[in-house]
Parts: sequence; C-alpha cells; structure tokens
Amino acid sequence: MKALLWFVLCVAVVVNVSTSFAFDGVRQVLISVASGVVVIGSGVGLFLKRTRRS
Repeated sequence: MKALLWFVLCVAVVVNVSTSFAFDGVRQVLISVASGVVVIGSGVGLFLKRTRRS
C-alpha cells in the first residue's frame, strides 16, 4: 500500500508541475487543484501509515 501511495504522490507532483507548461486558464487551474488534492491525500495516507519509532 505504501508503494502505491508513493507512486500516486510522485505522479501527482509531476502532473501538477507539468500543467503550467501544457495548459492555460481554467483548465490548468482545475487540473492543478485536482492533483493538489491527490498530493495532500497521499501525503496524509503516508503519514498515517508510517511506523512509530520509540
């Protein structure tokens, strides 16, 4: 599960960065917001899945 979350995180970051080069206007904003939500969600998922060290 962690590997999938890392993969989704990396792909979403790449998509978020590339939208500024590929799209303009409202389309860029919508894709950027959607990929930002995915980045935040996968980051939270990874944070919750981390192992606790004492």
